[in-house]
Amino acid sequence: MNKTFGSTLLVSGTMIGAGMLAMPLTSAGIGLTFTIFLLIVLWFLLTYSALLFVEAYQTIESDAGIGSLSALYFGRLGRFISTVALLVFLYALLAAYVTGGGGLLASILPPIATAETTSQLSIVMFTLIFGASIVIGTKTVDGLNRPLFLIMLSTLVVVLFLLLKEVKMDNLMAMPIDKALILSASPVFFTSFGFHGSIPSLNKYLGGNIKALRTSILVGSLITLCGYILWQLGTHGVLTQSVFLQILQDEPTLNGLVSATKQVTGSDIISGAVKLFSALALITSFLGVALGLFECLEDLLHRVCKFKAGRATLGLFTFVPPLLFALFYPKGFILALGYAGQIFAFYAVVLPAALVWKVRKLHPNLPYRVSGGSALLLISALLGVIITSIPFVIKAGYLPAVVG
Repeated sequence: MNKTFGSTLLVSGTMIGAGMLAMPLTSAGIGLTFTIFLLIVLWFLLTYSALLFVEAYQTIESDAGIGSLSALYFGRLGRFISTVALLVFLYALLAAYVTGGGGLLASILPPIATAETTSQLSIVMFTLIFGASIVIGTKTVDGLNRPLFLIMLSTLVVVLFLLLKEVKMDNLMAMPIDKALILSASPVFFTSFGFHGSIPSLNKYLGGNIKALRTSILVGSLITLCGYILWQLGTHGVLTQSVFLQILQDEPTLNGLVSATKQVTGSDIISGAVKLFSALALITSFLGVALGLFECLEDLLHRVCKFKAGRATLGLFTFVPPLLFALFYPKGFILALGYAGQIFAFYAVVLPAALVWKVRKLHPNLPYRVSGGSALLLISALLGVIITSIPFVIKAGYLPAVVG
């Protein structure tokens, strides 16, 4: 029960992070009503696909990574495709978290030489401090995540209470600048439910307890959805579309959102609470995603390459690439999320649908089976393909570019 509770917080904590904080920026031109519709659709789709992973994990040992699971049903090619997709997704997501976390840390540190130097040192400090817990072990991550997550939830309640008092109905009723933006924004919104890379780590941590893993996913994702809806209600109600668009022109980052909140409300308390919540959300997501990436690399190196890398070496492989991205592209917050969302659509929707299609043919009598049948498998896979292709359609000029 204790591990189930911790896993639930890891699921929710992984999701409530950079994707959530980027939501008000990427949904600037959509309006509240259509934003909530998009959130509910994506929550259903991604919770369903996560449960498909749970169904598939009944057929393999609990410490196996996603590459090993794919290899079991699709051979070496399956391992290669799923591993590459997961690595690109997790590295892109981790790069966004390191960039956002470093930016927030830089805003509270005293200036060190130039602004650029302060930013770079903040990025390195953020990575070293919170990356150390990943190298130590999952139990340490769980122990650190629990108090941080509970403080974050408490802060979110305070932020929402303060924001909701400032809500204006005219802002909530704003219509989309272009309804096609709903499609354009979906790859970035996808990352808001992006905990799937941590499922192998959670399954290993829970010792293959499928019931506990299923409970953690359902409860954790539902907590997240409720938080997202309230967060959107608060931010969309306080900030007008024109203010959102101005943020994106001036500073399309988390600091920009904090500054805009202070400017509109005139309250240092509200902007301070938003900044604290943003920092905690980034940290908890960083921990969940980094843990998933660490376990993926361990599975790849130990099982496939037969290279017995120690935890310190795995830590270097995990954190050096996103750290370099953050140092060279310090304003690449939304850029990294966009790439992550595109890859995530394949990894989190198409891959589990394909795996379960094969699993059900070979193991028709498994104890746990996700509802919906073959028709829902096909529909979810099709939606994954559509969302994966959206950035290419935008680039071709058939859909408007998402704001931000």
